[in-house]
Amino acid sequence: MAPTQKNTIEVDLGGRSVPVPKGGLYDRYRMNPDLDAVARDPRVSSVDFFRRLPKIKVDSPIGPTLTPNFYYTISTARLTMLAPSRAIRSRLPGELAPLEIAPGLGLVSVMFFRYDVCDIDFYTEAAVGIAVRPARHGKLGFFDLVSALKNDHLDSYVLSLPVSTEIAQVRGHDGYGFPKWVTDLTVDIDDHRTRARVANDAGGVDLSLLANTPKQTAHPSGERVGSLTSYTSINGAWHSTLSQTNVLNAGTTRVPRDVALQVGEGRMADDLRSLKPIRTIQFDVMTEGQLALHMPVPTSVPSRNK
Repeated sequence: MAPTQKNTIEVDLGGRSVPVPKGGLYDRYRMNPDLDAVARDPRVSSVDFFRRLPKIKVDSPIGPTLTPNFYYTISTARLTMLAPSRAIRSRLPGELAPLEIAPGLGLVSVMFFRYDVCDIDFYTEAAVGIAVRPARHGKLGFFDLVSALKNDHLDSYVLSLPVSTEIAQVRGHDGYGFPKWVTDLTVDIDDHRTRARVANDAGGVDLSLLANTPKQTAHPSGERVGSLTSYTSINGAWHSTLSQTNVLNAGTTRVPRDVALQVGEGRMADDLRSLKPIRTIQFDVMTEGQLALHMPVPTSVPSRNK
């Protein structure tokens, strides 16, 4: 439920005024949290992962800020699908190329996120993304794929990234260059069921998901840390954004058969249809995890030969 005007305050982000929960983590700490205080939140199992990640102050399009952004309790769901490389290339900037698992076949994904405790307070998010070859690599797609899967490190380009709060939209769009907008977006994930719904401008279904949650496996903090590099263009210059995920409880179903994904009408649905997905090959759910999201840094992205 979105905060009401009475229990929010206005904060300035790069000249834009956005509401945040009064007394929330952003209101109290402005991205510089007291980790001991956060650790006392019963929803947070540990803050050890974050004690090893010092924050630094950087200039950004939204003004001076501290990075990385800490997400202390999160849950996520991801559907990975096969799609024709030709369709994928039609949606990629010329500098990026699909990460192919076979000639003519690439990977696309639909993702849902719930951030229960984080530096910019509770919000939910969804994404349609494309797995791409690392920008600095040559034509080593198969080896890139093997390395990425083995080391839990993927590179991506995001087409849609709606969120449920204004601060997440302004930071994500203006600060990171992501295609973010605010909409009604619910994500509920537990050990038994995974549910998500993204509303379109008319209040109908853009995308929705209903599925049984895969059996979860617990991991000690720091044992399984994955990373994702996302490429965005900010003011005409390419940037890369690193996110590091500390997996605490997660599970996978390969070639899932009990996943109900409704593709309705809206920006996400249009983006997914444009990729012409063939079949879902994997369903990953993390019922508990943590995340460190770094601010984008300039990166060299060579032109791709067409």
